[in-house]
Amino acid sequence: MVIVATTVGVLPVFLLGGLAVQVRADLGLSETGLGLTVAMFFGASAVFSIPGGRYSERIGAERGILLGAVASFTCLLGIAVAARSLPILLLCVAVGGAGNGVTQPASNLALARYVRTGRHGVAFGLKQSSIPTATLLGGLAVPLVALTVGWRWAYAGGAMAAAALALWALSRPSSAVGPSKRPSAHHRGGLRSLVVLAIAGGLASAAANSLAAFLVLGGVSAGLTPGLAGITLSVGSAWGIAARLTLGWIADRRHGGALGMVTWLLVAGAAGFAALSSGVVPWLHVLGTLLGFGAGWGWPGLFNLAIVRSHPEAPAAATGVTQTGVYAGGVLGPPAFGLIVETASYRAAWLAAAAALLLAAGLIISQAQARARGAQLGTSR
Repeated sequence: MVIVATTVGVLPVFLLGGLAVQVRADLGLSETGLGLTVAMFFGASAVFSIPGGRYSERIGAERGILLGAVASFTCLLGIAVAARSLPILLLCVAVGGAGNGVTQPASNLALARYVRTGRHGVAFGLKQSSIPTATLLGGLAVPLVALTVGWRWAYAGGAMAAAALALWALSRPSSAVGPSKRPSAHHRGGLRSLVVLAIAGGLASAAANSLAAFLVLGGVSAGLTPGLAGITLSVGSAWGIAARLTLGWIADRRHGGALGMVTWLLVAGAAGFAALSSGVVPWLHVLGTLLGFGAGWGWPGLFNLAIVRSHPEAPAAATGVTQTGVYAGGVLGPPAFGLIVETASYRAAWLAAAAALLLAAGLIISQAQARARGAQLGTSR
């Protein structure tokens, strides 16, 4: 249920990334308009993430997933049937983003409650693999749906999946555990640590979501056909899925160190974005896509795993805080990327995204050093 819920939750925005050429032609969207639409989705997710996490702990993970599924269904069906202009499209994705803001912490809560600790790495890897699955579906939707029967049918199919998820969640008993707790505010520096990690997650998310939203358009602008650009997105997404599962498996066999792994992934991802900035030099484009999806967007499972391990008393509330930063990155990243493309070039935009990943890695390193100093002070006292 968690895998399906996470996929459906982000499907509206990542379908848009894959179908961008067709949607832009139909609705008259510019790169900035596309970025604004993606920002609206993640902005709504950011607003609902913290209350969604706390409310999910109050009503249970299953009911949180149900609420998110209903919102996703409304969004997907609305886009398929009624989105004829940018304002209506923005309204629909806002509803979908609100649902996603509830779905993500509710799903984290389900994994924390039902999966034994020694399997959390694989579990969160599977859960976060649902997001590149959505981009894979978005890429496949170009040759299979958009170029055959029309892009709206892809959203109609997503709406049917959301309806099935809602019925599935409704059939399960609630696992409510009472009022949510504050995310480790009573631990020294706990909330401050979450805020720093939320900022780092936001920077990394700004780059990763720009990759999903603009890889197809960037490839087309550099000379790829729309079909080939969509297939490239699907291949990169499949590679990202494999990377998240493998990294989760490795994390289960290590004690701690999840944030250290995240740091190295961000650095490798920055190298991938730099490779994409070269344009469509075949081997560099392939390398950039693989590093971008496998490393630059392979970190969320490990990131959530680290937060849940550090805050077992309130996993939904804690990840609600960090997910707010991640969603804020989704709000600011794609519009900024689109603006850089329109005012400068895709090359400049890819390099800016690489810089954001490096800055995120620096923040995580600084936070790890601060924790180490705090631990040393605690020991000396």
